[in-house]
Amino acid sequence: MKKYILSSLAVLSAATMFTSCNDMLDTDPRVTELTAATFPGKPGDVEALNAATYSIMNTLGGGDQSGICNNPFYWWCMMSDECYGSGGLQDNVNKSLHHFTTGSSNQYEQNFILLYGGISRANNQIETIDNVAWTEAQKTQRNQLLGEAFFMRGLYTMWLTQLFGDVPLITSTVITEDMWEEASAEDAIYPQIISDFVSAKSLMKPERANGSGHADKFAAEAFIARAYMFWAGFYKKVSELASGSAPAIELVEQEGCNGGSLSQADVVAGLRDIVSNGGYELLPDYRSLWQYSNSLLWDEAHDGVGHAYEFIADMDRNNCFDQPGMGNGNKEELFQIQFMNASKWAIGGTYNNPRMYSNYLSCFWGLRNGATNDNGKRDKTYPFNQGWGQGTPSCNLWDDWTDAERTGGYTDIRKLGSMIDLDNELEAYTYEKDDNEESGYACKKYADVNLDACAADNDSWWSKCEGYSSSSLDNKQQGDHFEDFYLMRYADVLLMLTELTGEAQWMNMVQARAGVPQTPYSLKNVQNERRWEFALEGLRFNDLRRWSGINSGTSSMAAQALQAQKGKQIVCYGQKANKVSLEHMTSAGWAKRYADTNGFLPKPQAQMTLMNGKMKQNPGWDENTPAEEWTYKVIY
Repeated sequence: MKKYILSSLAVLSAATMFTSCNDMLDTDPRVTELTAATFPGKPGDVEALNAATYSIMNTLGGGDQSGICNNPFYWWCMMSDECYGSGGLQDNVNKSLHHFTTGSSNQYEQNFILLYGGISRANNQIETIDNVAWTEAQKTQRNQLLGEAFFMRGLYTMWLTQLFGDVPLITSTVITEDMWEEASAEDAIYPQIISDFVSAKSLMKPERANGSGHADKFAAEAFIARAYMFWAGFYKKVSELASGSAPAIELVEQEGCNGGSLSQADVVAGLRDIVSNGGYELLPDYRSLWQYSNSLLWDEAHDGVGHAYEFIADMDRNNCFDQPGMGNGNKEELFQIQFMNASKWAIGGTYNNPRMYSNYLSCFWGLRNGATNDNGKRDKTYPFNQGWGQGTPSCNLWDDWTDAERTGGYTDIRKLGSMIDLDNELEAYTYEKDDNEESGYACKKYADVNLDACAADNDSWWSKCEGYSSSSLDNKQQGDHFEDFYLMRYADVLLMLTELTGEAQWMNMVQARAGVPQTPYSLKNVQNERRWEFALEGLRFNDLRRWSGINSGTSSMAAQALQAQKGKQIVCYGQKANKVSLEHMTSAGWAKRYADTNGFLPKPQAQMTLMNGKMKQNPGWDENTPAEEWTYKVIY
């Protein structure tokens, strides 16, 4: 268990090595006492640069700015039909995100800055790697580090353009005038993203990273597929890829990528390589992926003393989250954000946010229990801990899933494996008096877990793990969150392979693990399977976008899925008996807001000012759309 808490230790020392200004591109880590003439000078220096490049992911996964977790996948959960904004009356950023509105011109600036910071660090690593006089014996190490830099640049660029659309494409630390110009995501940015992943695949060692937190060749192949499928679906409007009609994408010539083009067949070949040679496998029990299945909680379910969490009582103890081969670093994990026990209680620091080493989703998704100041009391929330109750799962997710079970005549363990049914699992749960947009459900994935064995009501189960030392937060509920955030699971590889080829056996493997009927290929079956398998993991929104295509209007799949939230019965002000109808914050409604924006957020005004007119505002957020349609207003 020690490795789960301390596995990212190398990141801590490197992340504080460089400081950065808040200007979008003023993040070159060479602007320090260590100059390009002296650093990097040895392989260990490049390792430090590499750790600093990765550390941006920690700030995204664990950072907290302007009242919202920075994790973009959390944002995409709230932008989809999976989650409401929720939280307290004062939690406005998450609610405005869910309603496709904004309360200020720079509300979404933090991730814009962070992602460009990550790109800059990756560029620096790529450009300076040969400052080191690598020996022939060190060539493999050099290529691995270079491949990881290309991979991270591709990843940060992909997240940036999926959030903000057409943006400047920065591929150098020396920024020429033309780089400030806004680039076309379809024609310029995605070819660069996929070229970076191709370079990574070619340069990195043909072996698994084994849960180290580093990218490997197989992760690159998987992200080639994810990027290509979004490009082909969203921009080229090929909604059903199994037809084989998606075009090839032109590549950029750079080290590890010889240019030319990449076809759908090439993408499929990469996924088949992962299946044949990666050594990955689905964990035998879906619950093994999540910390609520830890063996300490399992023991309490069987000891006959105190509480008992019945949902995991039938598990094989060998499959519990903290057992060998399960949980963090498991064989289903291709790539992830890792966390460790080094957070501090403070907000601030763009690139070294003091909370960055804690998986802050566990806190944001935690239960806002207690109308009488009894948050986190085990008699009300066991085995789950308290938190801020933002981004609660939607009624749509639960209702549609329940309808699918009823129609198919089965029970999908993933539903209760993903969501807490507050009324039936936590009978003593009470709502906070200032709760709003509460669905009656909470996120079980990434949910922090308490134990009878914990010293205090709001302690985390991690405090009972081998190798644990007290968090510097002095608040276990808010600082002790070390569950990996999955960025790519083997289940995704299998479902992408079915979607690209029409070969149902890969999807059937995922269905068999969940204990649901195995179905033949159809796009609808793949869409449903992705919705259930990856519920609340942040993939749903961009799946909807690529199945809809750009500029598809209010009748698109994405627009209609979002609009279906209207009228759902929700809890406000803690009054469960007096539910109200969920309505959009503006008269525009979800379908129109999605159609107007294509799912992109507004570019921060401060960064547009820095661009001096070279970057324009996204449609749906500009002067062509009435301000009252995109301006956040309080409705609770």
